[in-house]
Amino acid sequence: MSTALADPPAVPAEQQSPAGSDGGAPPSADGRGAAQRTCANCGAPLADGQDWCLQCGRGAPDSLASHAPTWRSAAVVLTALAVLVAGAAGAAYAALSKGPAKAPPAVTTVAQAVAPATPPPATSTPTTPAVPPTATTPNIGVPTTVKPTVPLPKLPATPTVAPKVPLSPTGAGGAPPVTAPKGSGEGSPVVGEVHPQAMMLDTNAAQTYNPYNYAATNFGDPSLAIDGDTTTGWTATVEPAVAPKMAEGLVIDLNTPRKLAAVAVTTATPGMTVQVYGSDAATLPASITDPAWVALTPSLLEHKRHARLVLGGGSAAMATAAKRPYRFVTLWISKAPAASVGTPAAPGHVTVDELELFAAKKK
Repeated sequence: MSTALADPPAVPAEQQSPAGSDGGAPPSADGRGAAQRTCANCGAPLADGQDWCLQCGRGAPDSLASHAPTWRSAAVVLTALAVLVAGAAGAAYAALSKGPAKAPPAVTTVAQAVAPATPPPATSTPTTPAVPPTATTPNIGVPTTVKPTVPLPKLPATPTVAPKVPLSPTGAGGAPPVTAPKGSGEGSPVVGEVHPQAMMLDTNAAQTYNPYNYAATNFGDPSLAIDGDTTTGWTATVEPAVAPKMAEGLVIDLNTPRKLAAVAVTTATPGMTVQVYGSDAATLPASITDPAWVALTPSLLEHKRHARLVLGGGSAAMATAAKRPYRFVTLWISKAPAASVGTPAAPGHVTVDELELFAAKKK
């Protein structure tokens, strides 16, 4: 296939200029001997330096002589460039083809890592129900049922405050015998009505009642008879000249009149003959024979260490008198036990370890 870059056809011999002529160009028209260049194809005139025919586009026979090496070099450069581009494209393609091939394994590995993470929640789920089977709630209920039983032993502690109250042998109601406690550890069975705790008394409420003016040294401290301690008590000497008779006692001043139900006596010298009197006078009567004194019990021989004397139990008059309030209450001792008489050289004595008063129940 002929191209514009192909070498021009050889000029016929008849058209070639003689040797030594200027390329066979015809002599110029001006007759100066310079031949006019013409197109070898169509014969159109060519100017000096014109390499291409303007009529047919054919190149002059020597137009490509100086430029042929340049086009070949360009072709070589273009070919080398095409090879490089093809190689770069191939390398890029290879790199791109290798990249996606490695990506799937990475995705597969991540998917496998996520899949094993799912079983741990499954194992933790059974762990949660495993906690309730540990009967924690039932264990709490066990001590709860035990707690109600703890206060039960404390219930007897309330009534134990009143065991000091002995029961009177003259009381009614058929109550069973009760052993009253005492300081020495011994007890005596007595019968009577059970009353609440004894009245609280001032420390100076007790005093010796000595209307016949015996020597003050014959008597002990009266406050020891109301201190709540049965190991201490008030004492009175038995005069050898009149023994076993006695005429003194222990009086309690309540400051204001109060209704009483009983008097409890604890003594270390049982066998005394005693009687309870009451008075609502403003001042203590000077003699036991003073009309201000009212007998609240008959004369009793108390042979027990603990005795409770119920007021108003001797007669109808005493029962009526026992309903009245009294400020002064006296435990009068009229006779000492035979074991406490003593001798003129060593007189005996009687003791009241504790004297307690019990208020009447309010209606």
